[in-house]
Amino acid sequence: MSKFSQHNFKNEKALVRVDFNVPLDEHFNITDDTRMRAAIPTIKKILGDGGSVILMSHLGRPKGGPEDKFSLKHLLPHLKELLPGVTVSFSNDCIGNQAEQKAKDLKPREVLLLENLRFHKEEEKGNEEFAKKLSLLGDVYVNDAFGTAHRAHASTAVIAQFFSNDKKMFGLLMNAEVSNADKVLNSSEKPFTAILGGAKVSDKIEIIENLLKKADNIIIGGGMAYTFLKAQGKEIGNSLCEEDKLDLANDILAKAKAQNVVFLLPVDSVVADKFSQDADTKIVNNDHIEKGWMGLDIGRESISLFTRTITESKTILWNGPMGVFEIKKFQSGTKAVAEAIAAATKNGAYSLVGGGDSVAAVNEFKLADKVSYVSTGGGALLEYFEGKELPGIKAINQN
Repeated sequence: MSKFSQHNFKNEKALVRVDFNVPLDEHFNITDDTRMRAAIPTIKKILGDGGSVILMSHLGRPKGGPEDKFSLKHLLPHLKELLPGVTVSFSNDCIGNQAEQKAKDLKPREVLLLENLRFHKEEEKGNEEFAKKLSLLGDVYVNDAFGTAHRAHASTAVIAQFFSNDKKMFGLLMNAEVSNADKVLNSSEKPFTAILGGAKVSDKIEIIENLLKKADNIIIGGGMAYTFLKAQGKEIGNSLCEEDKLDLANDILAKAKAQNVVFLLPVDSVVADKFSQDADTKIVNNDHIEKGWMGLDIGRESISLFTRTITESKTILWNGPMGVFEIKKFQSGTKAVAEAIAAATKNGAYSLVGGGDSVAAVNEFKLADKVSYVSTGGGALLEYFEGKELPGIKAINQN
């Protein structure tokens, strides 16, 4: 049982770092509340014990001070909906007199939401004085923000030093994220298949390198597949390509071969004459894509090749779409992969889906509850699978 589950928060003020960095439309409506919902069990456990909760988070990337469009006040109505019957108040700043007074006045089983941490440049700089001011608001520090665990910011890594060992801990979400990632990375049942998509090889070099030591199969889709295809001497037309990464792509292919890792690239593509829903499209073999055409999704043969490998797997990691799935014309590959993962999971495989686009895809295709675990961490999950020690995890673990 985790330290958090064993801890009794009665009459304690818990300062909880959450990841409420959710997408908002132009009217400040939340378009995906996954990250907020993921934090609710942690909040409810503290309130249930008779403690109170002070929530701190960032939202977006404000430039040098407060901006209304990045204010956490826009999240307040929805937070109240997620916590029916709970008194939820808001502080117009995360430090200073108002924050201190509101934290002091907080009664057991009440929640206080602090204003955006990034309205202070000290947050991203990991400023110790700023972290100390935040720490004075609570008796216990709980980090439940896996999505920011790879950042050495004041509220994620520096603040923990101001709490004794028994008063700093991971929340339920953070515990779940770390144990699920750890299960895939260090105790995966074979065959283990990693599916990597997205635009650039350069974004995924380190994760590919680390997974070559762990996985039996690596499936590559999305824009970055065309860099590998061009490295093999294939004509890719106007498809996305990192020309300066061709040697690197060949090195990766050689390493995979040397380590007996099956490295699967798409064999055909849905190509288009422009990047648009109304583009002309056709399916072509990946040996030769004509000039003026670009690959925007994997083709039928690739779908069947990838599906076969996925359904034979016992452990599956998926990070990144197979094509431009946000345009309906080019979402067949991503949808097919999501469905194959769901089918494999139903047959007993363990599947972890992480990274913004993959998570958006399983949500859009209504398959989130058909996979083993959906991670809330994009960059953090990637860095964890790259084998890096995350500052937000290190800060809690070190005495």
